[in-house]
Amino acid sequence: MEETKNGATIDASAIILSIDEFKGDFSFDVLFRKLVNQFLPSCLEEIDASEKASVNDVMPRGHTRTHSEAAKFSVGISSPLFPEVDALLSLFKNSGMQLIDLRKKIDGKLNNLKKEVASQDFKHRKTLSELEKRVEVLFDSFARLDSRISSVGQTAAKIGDHLQSADTQRENATQTIDHIKYLMEFNSSPGDLMELSPLFSDDSRVSEAASIAQKLRSFAEEDPGRQAMTVSGNATASKGLEVAVGNLQEYCNELENKLLSRFDVATQKKDLCSMAQCAIILLQFNRGTSVMQHYVGLRPMFDLEVMNADVQVVLGDSGSQPIPSNVGQGLSSLYKEITDTVKKEAETITAVFPYPNDVMSILVQRVLEDRVPNLLEKLLLKPSLVNLPSKEEGGLILYLRMLAVSYEKTLELSKDLHSVGCGDLDVEGLTESLFLPHKDTYIDYEKVSLRLLYKAKMEELGIESSSSESKGTIGRSKGASIASSQHQISVTIVTDFVHWNEEAISRCTLFSTQETILAANVRLVFTCLLKQVGQYITEGLERARESLADAAASRERFVLGTSVGRRVAGATSIGETAAAAGESGFKTFMLALQQCGSSVVVLQQFFANSVSQILLPVEGAHAAACEEMASAMSSAEAAAYKGLQLCIETVMAEVDRLQSAEQKAADFRSSDDGISPEQRPTNACTRVIAYLSRVLESAFTALDGLNKQAFLTELGNRLHKLVMSHWEKFTFNWSGGLQLKRDISEYADFIRCFNAPTVDEKFELLGILANVFIVAPESISSLFEGTPSIKTDAKRFIQLRDDYKSAKLATKLSSLW
Repeated sequence: MEETKNGATIDASAIILSIDEFKGDFSFDVLFRKLVNQFLPSCLEEIDASEKASVNDVMPRGHTRTHSEAAKFSVGISSPLFPEVDALLSLFKNSGMQLIDLRKKIDGKLNNLKKEVASQDFKHRKTLSELEKRVEVLFDSFARLDSRISSVGQTAAKIGDHLQSADTQRENATQTIDHIKYLMEFNSSPGDLMELSPLFSDDSRVSEAASIAQKLRSFAEEDPGRQAMTVSGNATASKGLEVAVGNLQEYCNELENKLLSRFDVATQKKDLCSMAQCAIILLQFNRGTSVMQHYVGLRPMFDLEVMNADVQVVLGDSGSQPIPSNVGQGLSSLYKEITDTVKKEAETITAVFPYPNDVMSILVQRVLEDRVPNLLEKLLLKPSLVNLPSKEEGGLILYLRMLAVSYEKTLELSKDLHSVGCGDLDVEGLTESLFLPHKDTYIDYEKVSLRLLYKAKMEELGIESSSSESKGTIGRSKGASIASSQHQISVTIVTDFVHWNEEAISRCTLFSTQETILAANVRLVFTCLLKQVGQYITEGLERARESLADAAASRERFVLGTSVGRRVAGATSIGETAAAAGESGFKTFMLALQQCGSSVVVLQQFFANSVSQILLPVEGAHAAACEEMASAMSSAEAAAYKGLQLCIETVMAEVDRLQSAEQKAADFRSSDDGISPEQRPTNACTRVIAYLSRVLESAFTALDGLNKQAFLTELGNRLHKLVMSHWEKFTFNWSGGLQLKRDISEYADFIRCFNAPTVDEKFELLGILANVFIVAPESISSLFEGTPSIKTDAKRFIQLRDDYKSAKLATKLSSLW
């Protein structure tokens, strides 16, 4: 028993803990509060009083307690702060002992439960083991039962098979008896079909009668006795089933004709149901081939009037020459009509015939073997390569274009028909066979056509081709020569050649599917273009070169006139005429050369864009074509080279004429009065440069690249050589040397536009050489210290000094050489 501060007593042993306290959602805080709740209220009151006392220990405004007050407070705190502690300790000890007792009780119960669970588990395992043994026995029983069931099922199946076989044999025997009876009826007497069973005369059993008749016929024809008699030829042998064979054949023919007639009547009435019934029955006869062909043959699209009208639809008026584009439109329209008709027939065929693909195959084959060839025969009249058609008749090109458009449109028709449906028919192969007679010799016609087109174009331009007549002017009429010479090379004409070739290659691509054959044909066609372009531009350059040759002849007459001492006025007139002709010929040839270059570019672009793509897949074809192109252009290159050489000769001749006419001896030997001459070029130099500037303008336009560089370099070298030889005809004093140096400077400035470094260097050295006329004799040797390469030319120039002899320069400069 414990006594609290307020005098109450509490018995700690009176509190009893039970197992129920720990069931459910156990909380230690709840349990603890339940145990100490009787002691805590008085404790809390003491704590509150202590807290108040501590607060009052400090006076307001910071004053401390008096000595008497502190003594009173110290007496109060000498009593215990937590007097219930003993009661709580007693409570906790009692509770701990009760918890230990509860734990022991619980441990005992757990041990009992473990033993009980182990006993039940043992019993359960024993029961499961016994059940497994019983299940195994049950499974064995089921397996034996399943085996018995399977055995019984197999036996039943065998019995069923035997019964089915017996039933089949019975049915076959019954049918055989009936067939023998029917066969004996047909074998009774030849031609007697009146005493047959009602089966063969009943219209409602036609299908059955047809099937039986075909079986009897097959059996009778395979009769061994009949075959032995046929082989031995014994006339006394048994007739066997010959009578039956004949009667059956006659009956089958009558029945087939009867069904075909019934089919025709149903067709006219458009009774698809009756048509289908007849078609199914007629399937017994030759797999229905007769009714299929019969149906296709009676189609209106194969009437003679319809097929004759096809030509009128495609060609239009019979009197006019056909136009390929119009023919193409006509073929498209006609073939579309045929395709639509076949589509409509396909709907009927699908509804009527058991095997529509076979009927469609016959229908499409009839279209491609009857109607289309009838049209192509009148469209494609193959001309003779011996007696070629005239231009008015369209020439070979009309035949080729008609062939191409017909082939293309017919291929489209075959693809459309194949999409509609034609069974296993090789539509593509059948279409190709229609054009084999034309395709075998196609490339020969293409080459001859290109040759005729070229010949006609040359005749239209008034040009005589060197391949048809002798070359040159010999044998030409005057009018033809003038007309031919007036025509210059035209890129438009070469473009026409390319268009012809492009059209021919498109036909090659259309007709040839194999890469090797296509490449071979394209090479042959492209070779024709190379020959045409090569011949055209070569002859054009030759014609342009003739004007240069005429100018050269005029110059020869000028030179001849001056050499025989004709009047100067007349000789000058001839010279100016020759100069004008030369300048005109130079410009004409340069224009021709420019057109030639543009034409070759057109040819090369066509080869790169169209021809090479076809030749590249075939080994060696592209390289061979490149070699052929280079070879074909070689003649044109040779003509161009000759013409350029003649152009240089023409220019040099005119430069020489201008220098001879305009250069005066006084130009380089002005009065020696110590006054420097006017710093401007001589009249000859001015005229020459003006002429070169004018005439070379066309060369700068016509030439480019290496050709331009080579031409101008050659022209510059020839000009350098010419002016040097011209100046060697004069003598120079120091003022003349200054004048010469001025002319050289003018020439050098002009030559720089050539972009020829070697020529520029030569004229720079000429400027140095001119100094030999300006310096004093004793200073000449110093001119060559930096340029020893000009000593040879300097020696000749020094001899042109007017004081060469008087100053004894030969002796003074002997050591220099």
